[in-house]
Amino acid sequence: MQSTSSISSLIWSSADDVLRGLFKPSEYGRVILPFVVMRRLDCVLEPKKEKVYELYQKFKDQFDDPSPVILRQIDLPFFNVSKFDLSRITSGQVSLDFSNYVQGYSKNVLDIIENFQIDPLIQKLNKNKRLYLLIDKFTEFDLHPSKIDNHQMGSIYEELLRKFSEMSNEESGDHFTPRDVVKLLVNLVFGGDTKDLSGEGKIRSIYDPCCGTGGMLTIGKEWIHANVNPNLKINLYGQELNDVTYSICKSDLLMMNENPENIYGPTTSISDDRLEGEKFDYMITNPPFGVSWKSEKEFVDKEAKDPNGRFFAGIPRSSDGSLLFLQHLISKMNPEGSRIGIVFNGSPLFTGDAGSGESEIRKWIIENDWLECIVQLPDRMFFNTGIHTYIWILTNKKSMHRKGNVQLINASSFGIAMKKNLGEKNKFIPEENLEKIFNIYQKNSDSEFSKIYSNQFFGYTKVTIEQPLEKKGKIQLDRNNAPKCDPKKREFERIPLSMDKEEYFAKEVSPYLMNSWMDNSKDKVGYEINFTKYFYKFVPLRDLEEITKDLRQIDQKINEISNF
Repeated sequence: MQSTSSISSLIWSSADDVLRGLFKPSEYGRVILPFVVMRRLDCVLEPKKEKVYELYQKFKDQFDDPSPVILRQIDLPFFNVSKFDLSRITSGQVSLDFSNYVQGYSKNVLDIIENFQIDPLIQKLNKNKRLYLLIDKFTEFDLHPSKIDNHQMGSIYEELLRKFSEMSNEESGDHFTPRDVVKLLVNLVFGGDTKDLSGEGKIRSIYDPCCGTGGMLTIGKEWIHANVNPNLKINLYGQELNDVTYSICKSDLLMMNENPENIYGPTTSISDDRLEGEKFDYMITNPPFGVSWKSEKEFVDKEAKDPNGRFFAGIPRSSDGSLLFLQHLISKMNPEGSRIGIVFNGSPLFTGDAGSGESEIRKWIIENDWLECIVQLPDRMFFNTGIHTYIWILTNKKSMHRKGNVQLINASSFGIAMKKNLGEKNKFIPEENLEKIFNIYQKNSDSEFSKIYSNQFFGYTKVTIEQPLEKKGKIQLDRNNAPKCDPKKREFERIPLSMDKEEYFAKEVSPYLMNSWMDNSKDKVGYEINFTKYFYKFVPLRDLEEITKDLRQIDQKINEISNF
């Protein structure tokens, strides 16, 4: 069996034979991706193609809309009443046949194809006599479900998207998340709640506000059915900004007999929440890293003034909207209990001093005891960045043994090198290591890779230290006969919430600044999480004699080479 990577490479290279010279490589994706979707639709529908055509001819004059009758008899969520599919389009009147083929799709598929916005591309292909050549190329690819299952098909879409993103200098991480990261995330979110997922007659919901091609949603559902409860009814919901990935997601769900109408877009869930007021049992997502939200700032600022709004706790800096997505998810937690899994870069852990929007959001989350666990992943895990990334797990139904605490897991050493780089990605987490990480999470105890801290541990008070204004050696007084402060000498101290401020001042400040005092009217409480500090391992310096010995050996080798 061919790998998904080799299939996507074959599709790309075959299309390149036709598109080269007519389109820029950065434009290929806009042509290739909709044709992959249409070829997959053809392959799914193929066994019932003749029956659909016959049913349509039979009922088209009896009903204004024969769709319900056709769908009921073919047991598929879509159809195509045209006598054509990609393999039956002829070279003689290719443009007319192709148009007839596309218009033959049921409305749910037509909506998907329209979002690909392929009409001008088709006209350009046809004008340059390459439309039939491209169609003919795609008929060579066997994308039947019996040969390529839904999971593999999703991987093909994502691999093509990665190629598309590299060619157009887009952020491939905006479109999808590596499957090993998704597996770990769903393991932590759902594996930490198996009791609620077990039993008969239950219905649960999963939501992703940046759903991309829908991989997180479908893998999440597959994981629950395979590992916890095969009979659980799970409804999938999502919203996606990118029109191409939105179309792929809807088409993928349609072919999996899911409800594509639960996927909204193409629009952002921050300023255009299409599921406003809805609550979900589980939420999983990988929002774009470090992406500006300036275009939505006016909307966010206005909602932040509403005590019942999503962003009332705080607003992050406009250069990175990651924490906006987290607040969005928290607003959709069921009062009965929800779990959230979200992928972040390091910025949401520590960016922003006490009183800043980021710190206020962290304070709000931790003081409400929603933060359950954070896992540091290895570097070089993503296709578009080599930085360390983190999975945050939040819930409003912590188990008793987790209440009041946060578990930090350092899994940065659990990745192994790949044989071939994929963009920036050159590491993956093998199955056995995914299991190790989950076992560490389940044990919830201190170890080499796990630290348990109380919520208060992450908080501190930023205290203003004032010193007197002096003139000609004398301390200047205000009208209340108190020392005037000198703004130029003002300093700040971060005092952990676990420590008494007066004791700290007496021990750490007063002995070194004799006439100083704390202005507690300016106190600000902040929160940050410093992974590097908590998992730091001291490495003793090498002995000087040992270093000298090594240097002498190097000199000796250099001399030997020179003499040779």
